[in-house]
Amino acid sequence: MNAPVPPAETLRHSLAALLDGLPPRQATQAVDRLIANYRGATPTHTPILRDRADVAAYAAYRMPATFEATHAALEALARAVPDWNPASHTDVGGGTGAATWAVTATWPGERGVTVLDWAEPALATGREIAEANPALRKARWERARIGSALALDPTDLVTVSYVLNELTAPDRTALVDTVAAAARTVVIVEPGTPDGYTRVIEARDRLIAAGFRIAAPCPHSAACPIVPGTDWCHFSARVSRSSLHRQIKGGSLAYEDEKFAYVAATRLPATPAPARVVRKPQIRKGQVLLDLCEAEPALRRTTVTKRHGDLYKSARDTAWGDAWPPETAD
Repeated sequence: MNAPVPPAETLRHSLAALLDGLPPRQATQAVDRLIANYRGATPTHTPILRDRADVAAYAAYRMPATFEATHAALEALARAVPDWNPASHTDVGGGTGAATWAVTATWPGERGVTVLDWAEPALATGREIAEANPALRKARWERARIGSALALDPTDLVTVSYVLNELTAPDRTALVDTVAAAARTVVIVEPGTPDGYTRVIEARDRLIAAGFRIAAPCPHSAACPIVPGTDWCHFSARVSRSSLHRQIKGGSLAYEDEKFAYVAATRLPATPAPARVVRKPQIRKGQVLLDLCEAEPALRRTTVTKRHGDLYKSARDTAWGDAWPPETAD
């Protein structure tokens, strides 16, 4: 019997089929406009994805990266709540559904899935792509205005990925409060920029005030130890790029690194990481330098040398965003 195809690979094939026949110039123009919108401020009355060409360009430009970033956040959540598998999932502002694919990659199997977005072309395309994923074939794709007027049914998991940057400040606050009232667990992902981190921290604070505990990335539910304006917490996910993806984006590498900020908060019992690697480890001769966010809370640089034996070997294999020390370390 053949092994099941991983969701990431199935998604790549589905995107290739979606983009087949779209003139490269039209896709490139749509990508350029999307880049400008995602880097700027988009008023809530203007959907970013307006038509089929926009949706195809979005799928090529953003969906693989959104999938990988959200999957990384969900995997961190799953390690903090290892015995939990969400029975229902609502993807707020889900567009073409990248976060729903990430959930199925983290917790295989079927569950109740609802994707909410106000861009009908995105929902239609997301529904079309999801036909390739057995876990999503019964998903509901519903048009809804994302903001202060949104109403949500109770659900195990809510994802809000790359959405807060599209909303006004009052709508962001209202959305986080609505999500907190409906969900047992919330995962919010934003671009790995200073502004994206600021939006994540604002949401984090509101979730804690609503009674949630932080499962990831933070090893604590206290205030973030980063002094505002001096730095920002973000991570990186490696994204494979198809030849068509490279053509549309004007790049030549087979991969790119997606920088993202996130918070995973839950009302369930959770065991956060003892510490989190918050910068790319620096590997030097005979030593590894790790920048850690610790449970005190505090930021600290630790040096692991060959004298630490197996811990040194683990440090050399540790990546940005990993828990520290690893569970297998002595």
